[in-house]
Amino acid sequence: MKTIKGPGIFLAQFAGDTPPFNTLDSICKWAANLGYKGIQIPTWESRLIDIKLAAESKTYCDNLSGTVASYGLEITELSTHLQGQLIAVNPAYDSMFDTFAPDEVKGNPNARTKWAKEQLLLTAKASKHLGLKTSATFSGALIWQTVYPWPQRPEGLVETAFAELGRRWSPILDAYDETGIDLCYEIHPGEDLHDGHTWELFLEHVKHHQRANILYDPSHFLLQQMNYLQFIDLYHDRIKMFHVKDAEFNPTGKSGIYGGYQKWIDRAGRFRSLGDGQIDFKSIFSKLAQYDYNGWAVMEWECCIKSPNQGAREGAPFINKHIIEVTDKAFDDFAGGTINQQQINQIIGLK
Repeated sequence: MKTIKGPGIFLAQFAGDTPPFNTLDSICKWAANLGYKGIQIPTWESRLIDIKLAAESKTYCDNLSGTVASYGLEITELSTHLQGQLIAVNPAYDSMFDTFAPDEVKGNPNARTKWAKEQLLLTAKASKHLGLKTSATFSGALIWQTVYPWPQRPEGLVETAFAELGRRWSPILDAYDETGIDLCYEIHPGEDLHDGHTWELFLEHVKHHQRANILYDPSHFLLQQMNYLQFIDLYHDRIKMFHVKDAEFNPTGKSGIYGGYQKWIDRAGRFRSLGDGQIDFKSIFSKLAQYDYNGWAVMEWECCIKSPNQGAREGAPFINKHIIEVTDKAFDDFAGGTINQQQINQIIGLK
C-alpha cells in the first residue's frame, strides 16, 4: 500500500486579477502558507502557465517547477477541463460553451473543436516536460440533453454518440500514450461520461485504451445518489486522480436530483466546503489506501455558502486529517512464527 500524497489544491476557483491570486509566485506563497504541498494548475489560466511555451520548452518547464518548488510545493497535475469540454459539444450548447473558447473560434464549432484538441496535445507535451504522470479533463457531451429518456431516444442514438466520442478522443489518448501521461476524465453531470455505465461505454469505444483513466470526485456521485464507495471497488484500477470535494443532498417535497432550475443555494443537491457536507471521506481514504491509490488528494473548493478563503484555510488540515499513513506490517505479526514447512504439511494432512 502507498500513503496518498497531499494536501493539494486545484487553483481554478482561486486564480484571478487581484493579489495574491494573479501570479504564480503569489498564489504559490498563499497556498504554501495555508499548508498545501501541491498545486493543480488550470492550463487556460495564462496568469499561471503559458501552455504553448510549456509544450515547446523544457527550460521553461524547469523554471516553472523551480518557482513552485521554491515555496515547498509540487505541481500535482495540469487540468484541461474547459478545453476537454469543447472536444464534444451538442449544437444546443454552442453559444454557452463558446465562453470557454478564444474569440477567433467562437461561432465556429469545427474550429473550436480543433483548437481544443490542440490544447490537449500541448498539455500532453507540457506534462511530460514537467515530469508529471497524470492530467485532468472533461469528456464533453454530444447527448447530455437526452439524459432523461423523454422524448424517447431513437434507437442507435447512444451508440452513435459514443462511437463519435471515441473517434474524437482516441487520437488524443494515443498522443498521451506517446508522452507517458494518463488522461483522467472527471466523471461529471453535463458530460457524456457521468456515471459507471457511460464510463464503460466510452471504454468500449476507445478499445479500453490504457491512458483512459478517471478523476474521482465523490461530490458528483452523491448529487446523482450513486454509491460513491462502491464506485471505487468497481473502477479502482482506473482511478488515477482524486478531487476532495464535499456535497450534500437534502430532497424536499418540491425538489430532488433535477433541482427545479433553482440556484445552487436553493437546490436539494449542492456542493459544500470540506467537512460541511455529507461525504464519508474516512471510508473514501480507506478504500483508496486499500487499493494502493498512487496519487494526490487535491481539494477542489466549490461552495455556495462559505467563502473561498475560509474554504481554502480549512481544506489543508481537513485533508491532512484524513490521509492514512499506511502500515508496513500486519497488526498480528507479534503472534506469528517462522515458516515451518513440516508443520504446514502436518496441518493440511500431507505426509
